[in-house]
Amino acid sequence: MRLTAKLQRTRLPGLFGLGAMVFAVALAGCSSTSSTQVQVVDRNHGAGGQAQQRPQARGGQYIVQRGDTLYSIAFRFGWDWKALAARNNIAAPFVIRPGQIIRFDQPGASAPSVAQASQPAVVVPATQAASRPAKPATASTPSQPVTAGKPPLAATPAPGKIEPVARSAKGWAWPTNGVLIGKFSSNGSLNKGIDIAGELGQPVLAASDGSVVYAGSGLRGYGELVIIKHSDTYVSAYGHNRRLLVREGQQVKVGQTIAEMGSTGADRVKLHFEIRRQGKPVDPLQYLPRR
Repeated sequence: MRLTAKLQRTRLPGLFGLGAMVFAVALAGCSSTSSTQVQVVDRNHGAGGQAQQRPQARGGQYIVQRGDTLYSIAFRFGWDWKALAARNNIAAPFVIRPGQIIRFDQPGASAPSVAQASQPAVVVPATQAASRPAKPATASTPSQPVTAGKPPLAATPAPGKIEPVARSAKGWAWPTNGVLIGKFSSNGSLNKGIDIAGELGQPVLAASDGSVVYAGSGLRGYGELVIIKHSDTYVSAYGHNRRLLVREGQQVKVGQTIAEMGSTGADRVKLHFEIRRQGKPVDPLQYLPRR
């Protein structure tokens, strides 16, 4: 009897230990299951469909779609338009056509991998693209973009009211009135511009003199978008509009109405505004007048 009791006392801790191990394994399994149920996030967009920073495409190629311009492609892939034109031997007046191949690798590089667009678009491997080379052209100084498949647009003044606006020492004005609800971040995964809340249909103004180089909804995450070229160095972008009041090739003045504020591609009425210097996003608050 004493021996039996002693054996039972010896085995009990082992049984309890085994039970504890089974319980711990079960907990670990539950924990592992819950940790795998992670929300999938589209890194091209933030909360409310906000367009996000993408690194510059350093390889691959893109097939021009109808409605593309050299500027919209450069904007989408984080390139300076002058560098992209030079890389692809595109000369003034910078006509690009549907089916033309735009490459992002360095001259003389080996066959690139496929470039990933920030919107659904046709891209092909280099082996397929070889039979459809871009139209060669001589180098020239960039001047005016052209919509794919269309003849060059004459530079004409855009109609629209011009508001008297305060300009900063750098020559920029606020593109609309409203509360600042989103600030620029240099972190590649965050906001590459600013967001300004307002009323539906509120005027959106050109932040500086320039020419309209893109007007459309072909860039995912921006809704109805206007891009204005101000110089060989700077372009500005105005996203989520309800209605565009300008077209490509038109000249605009600072304070001129170019669109109506809206919520296309966003979760609320707002203007997403960007300034890019040589293709790179910069903080608009460093250029706009102080409020």
